Amino acid sequence: MVKSGKQARRQGALADSPSHQMHRALQLALDVYAEEVGADGPTQRQFAVLEAVSVQAGLTQTDLVKATGIDRSTLADLVSRMTSKGLLQRERSTLDARAMAVRLSPEGAALLEAARPRVQAADKRIMGMLPKARRDAFLETLSELAAAADAAPEQAKLAAKAEKKRLKELRKAEKAAKKAEKPARAEKPAKGGKKSKKVDAPADEAA
Repeated sequence: MVKSGKQARRQGALADSPSHQMHRALQLALDVYAEEVGADGPTQRQFAVLEAVSVQAGLTQTDLVKATGIDRSTLADLVSRMTSKGLLQRERSTLDARAMAVRLSPEGAALLEAARPRVQAADKRIMGMLPKARRDAFLETLSELAAAADAAPEQAKLAAKAEKKRLKELRKAEKAAKKAEKPARAEKPAKGGKKSKKVDAPADEAA
């Protein structure tokens, strides 16, 4: 549990580090999950994949990344291993012929059904460590952080697009500035123009 008061202050900067505290909380949650689910049950990530596929069969790897939050490379390896174990079945996607979709196998469905009450028990233990009055706010905070994680890739794309546009406009402005700095060319006389005749001053009259 997170220490407070003098004990927290003695820990220095780590006590005020959200990333550190979240890492410790994650370790606690995974320990509780492992105790409740047991060695014969799915890992937390395997359970997330099984649950996501049970909600909608025929999900592609991209769909599963969005549904579970697991990064693409880890998910690809995870799905491959779960398929080898007979928990998932692969098939060509009906929406995209280039992509492979997955669905639960009978073995995967049975494992998921057996794991659900154990996972619920793990979640109940974790929430039981918090005062009742703070549990809803805790879940809401976790949901907001998860939503921020889901939105991060799209925001990164938008930021990259905006930066590209900014650099393009900057180069355009620099080009215009250099052009304005060049000295103006001397104007050439118009072709066919008549030269002005020189008029001699009248001679002085003799006295």
